[in-house]
Amino acid sequence: MLKRIAKELKGHAPFTALGALTGIIIMVIIVFGKVPPQISQTAFYTLHPIHVVLSALVTTAMYMQYRKAKIWAVILIGWTGSIGIATLSDAIIPYLGGALLHIEMDFHVPFIETSKMPVIGIEKWIVVNCAALLGIGLGYWKQTTKIPHSGHVLLSTWASLFYFTSFGTANWITLLPFVFLFLFLAVWIPCCTSDIVYPLLFIKEEPRPSLPDNDY
Repeated sequence: MLKRIAKELKGHAPFTALGALTGIIIMVIIVFGKVPPQISQTAFYTLHPIHVVLSALVTTAMYMQYRKAKIWAVILIGWTGSIGIATLSDAIIPYLGGALLHIEMDFHVPFIETSKMPVIGIEKWIVVNCAALLGIGLGYWKQTTKIPHSGHVLLSTWASLFYFTSFGTANWITLLPFVFLFLFLAVWIPCCTSDIVYPLLFIKEEPRPSLPDNDY
């Protein structure tokens, strides 16, 4: 399993770095375009639930490829693997990154927040948890991981970026190298863990050496 994890992390590093680079480009546009934090918040609370959907879809699909489990087990693994990892990737790591950079950051955990979502006006915890259930349903119905995992990486990168610009205030241009590092870390380990490592922890037999469906 350790060799499997190392192989997946190595294979996903280049695409994750590319995703982090797109995040840096977006941040430069936000800074020089003087985009207000409210727009970043709307973007964050739009991308985060979509990220949860894709994360739940891939986690569930990966698990179902190897084990036809009872529905309660599928829901439990899909929910914890998506909500937990998406929260870590999109909110907790950016918050900790801001703290390490001595940036004053607000801390948010969307899946338990009772305040209402921008634009649609529905409580955030309802939207995020329903997003997880939607992804689980899709992954249970069709076990595909190829396109969703690629989208998962990009959406996670952008959600993490918009957390920085939504809930932190700083001279971002001078901090871009550090932002790149935190964007990379926020996606690289959590997303691979959610999509690949986490569901395989619940499977007794040794997985096949390669999964063509997981290619980009």
